[in-house]
Amino acid sequence: MIKSIEWVGGHVRYIDQTKLPSDEVYTKTSDYRDVAEAIRKLRIRGAPLIGIAAAYAVALAGMESRKLESSKFVNEITEAIDLLAATRPTAVNLFWALKRMKTVLSLNDNIEIVRTSLIDEAIKIHSEDIEMCKNIGENGSTLIPDNATILTHCNTGALATGGDGTAQSVITTAHKQGKRVNVYADETRPLLQGGRLTTWELMKNGIEVNLITDNVAAFLMQRNKITLAITGADRIAANGDTANKIGTYSIAVNAKYHDIPFYIAAPTSTIDPAIRSGSDIMIEERNIEEVTSIDGKRIAPDGVKVYSPAFDITPASLITAVITDRGVFYPPFDFSK
Repeated sequence: MIKSIEWVGGHVRYIDQTKLPSDEVYTKTSDYRDVAEAIRKLRIRGAPLIGIAAAYAVALAGMESRKLESSKFVNEITEAIDLLAATRPTAVNLFWALKRMKTVLSLNDNIEIVRTSLIDEAIKIHSEDIEMCKNIGENGSTLIPDNATILTHCNTGALATGGDGTAQSVITTAHKQGKRVNVYADETRPLLQGGRLTTWELMKNGIEVNLITDNVAAFLMQRNKITLAITGADRIAANGDTANKIGTYSIAVNAKYHDIPFYIAAPTSTIDPAIRSGSDIMIEERNIEEVTSIDGKRIAPDGVKVYSPAFDITPASLITAVITDRGVFYPPFDFSK
């Protein structure tokens, strides 16, 4: 399994996803600010992985702080948490993990105990994600028939999580069970996570994959080339509305029109019961240079206006089922059960 992130001797070691697939570069740091910047710059990406990385970053902040007074120590860690919370506003796993780390601060006045507890909690969050990915794969693989041709979007594998992935875990689990699967991976503009990352992972796992441009997906559906579509999620509202990488909504609309199952796969930590519907989810907007340039080469005229939301909202009415570590949920969605 690809180790997208790990805790090594008081350091965080992660794979720089902006360098893939040409270079497999690992970065090691003991500075939580470096981790925050890596999240912001998408060197670390994927909702579950962002949460894990943020938890490890808080643990680093605890190790860095030399304050002997409990109140000053707590203030420094809180500042680190606030910095991390500002990196990516849409992915709920980030805030879920930071909330858990913040809770640790209030459990003991002994700074050394808290430092150790922060590390333990971050490692626990990572371990839980590994198990959740495994369960998502097992639960979702029951929905994958033999000889399935699967459309997926963005990257939802080990590079996006602490384990085998979410939607990709479903695919790899079905493959390990002996089912024949063929994947069409959207390149996923503007940063090409599907083209750079998903294809790289699937090829490493020996799974047949075809790279397509984003606007080929509907054509494949029209030609009866797609058995089902499956993506991950960055935040799921209580009613099932789902925020995911921009372009997901288009896939869901086309799947509905062509009577093709459209599945969301995500850990329960991605479900936000405080958000009633997708209209309440904040959508992050990215740097315009991600659209106007590719690999440092400008492809658009200077001065052109750009609108670049990182995510869109897929209404629950377009989702066949949500696959989680706790089971498969069908409409009308009630994640409290």
